Amino acid sequence: MNQTEKATVGGGCFWCIEAVYQRIDGVLSVTPGYAGGKSKTTTYKEVCTGKTGHAEVAKIEFDTNIITYKQILNVFWQAHDPTTLNRQGNDVGTQYRSVIFYHNDNQKDIAINSKIRANKSDYWKNEIVTEITEIYNYSDAEDYHNDYYDNNPNQPYCLFVIKPKLDQLIKNKIIK
Repeated sequence: MNQTEKATVGGGCFWCIEAVYQRIDGVLSVTPGYAGGKSKTTTYKEVCTGKTGHAEVAKIEFDTNIITYKQILNVFWQAHDPTTLNRQGNDVGTQYRSVIFYHNDNQKDIAINSKIRANKSDYWKNEIVTEITEIYNYSDAEDYHNDYYDNNPNQPYCLFVIKPKLDQLIKNKIIK
């Protein structure tokens, strides 16, 4: 019997985060969305202005019998650069910030400890700037964002940003 939990993370464009987590054993679903903004609902067009306070995120539902929240976060640290403030590559703005939105106190504790361990790992040269905060003002993104990479693998952003990231994670045996 599946025991499920949700994790919500942002690490740049939600198309990238979604594509990564869709390739992880134990992940049941990944939904692009927006969280942490000034209002309960928003749109892609509004979020792209950088004025709503929302981050592009992925809501991940996973089977805790197969993968733990800690393991979800271990993938998160390697799936983006958590040392760049409000930026991932050419995606710049608060909507692309590195953020973990926790759903309960247990997730909060795990996230804080995970960030401490990641900072001590020497994997990155600079200090991790990832925000850790309780989930608020979350809404699902518009339907056309769902399965974006899988549905648009030849789109230039997918070819030049997402595919190289996936290839590197596959090479490092983080995803399959």
